[in-house]
Amino acid sequence: MQLSPRLGRYALHVVLVAAGYYAGALVGLLQALVNDQVTPLWPPTGVAVLALLLGGLKMWPGIALGAFVANSTLSDLGATVLITAGNTIGPVVAYLLLRRAGFQPAMDRARDALALVLLGGLVGMAVSATIGAGTLLVTGVIDGGLFWSTWTVWWTGDALGVLVFVPIVLAFRSFRLRGHTARRWAEAAALLASTAVVMAVASTHDLRLMYLVFPFLIWAALRFQHLGTAPCALVASTLAARGAARSTGPFADLDLPVRMVTLQAFNGTAVLTALLLSAVISERNAAREAIERTVTQLAGVVARHQPLALGDLLPPERREKR
Repeated sequence: MQLSPRLGRYALHVVLVAAGYYAGALVGLLQALVNDQVTPLWPPTGVAVLALLLGGLKMWPGIALGAFVANSTLSDLGATVLITAGNTIGPVVAYLLLRRAGFQPAMDRARDALALVLLGGLVGMAVSATIGAGTLLVTGVIDGGLFWSTWTVWWTGDALGVLVFVPIVLAFRSFRLRGHTARRWAEAAALLASTAVVMAVASTHDLRLMYLVFPFLIWAALRFQHLGTAPCALVASTLAARGAARSTGPFADLDLPVRMVTLQAFNGTAVLTALLLSAVISERNAAREAIERTVTQLAGVVARHQPLALGDLLPPERREKR
């Protein structure tokens, strides 16, 4: 029996979503902080929410398949199924809430950024964190003393996966190579390299220097909006998570709960600052462009009708001479 082309394309999309989810899981688990299972930055949630935003609710089987394969290392099949369900339900809830709120993928409005943070990140991912941490507790992987710290890292890790990876993909979907000067490319490269160098030093040095990355995030927002802040936030979050996983720099000599809270507080602050500031600046730029278009249109109208209006105001003898 031969599959119809439409069904074949759908099956291919499901497999691609599952593969992307699994690849993101492999990257995320490299920085796991709790029992090689709970990571401070979980890229698959970003993949899942993106798949739903771009492909619709019908993409959920790909998320479930990828989550099941990613969690298949657990010895308990029941735990694998429950965590897979949580990893699927969380992004679906986030997608439904975003759709209900009128979220626009362009993210050029402050309300879109707030919706992504509150509905897509915090509320939606609380579902997967609750199911996941609860499953680890019930199956004995963690004890009661680690439940809330595990839940917090799971929740913030899933939320950061959404807030870091969704904006970067949505921003580059609308990116055009043409129209950018060599000077602007050089500025973007210098910005990204500077962010990486600052975070590489700050995450390994004993001094508390990670706050030095914020001027670069502001620079990225002012000059490039989401196209600049999304890659910089990704670099900052990844290097901070690596430092926490290795207990280096500001994370040295900290016990696990304090290390997790410190890391997630930094990552959350950096990502939220970048995301919201970019959205506000994008909205301001759009408003300015709309005003400029309106002024241009009004100037054209005035230029067309001004001679007629002046003619009506002239005395009769002046009109005859014209």
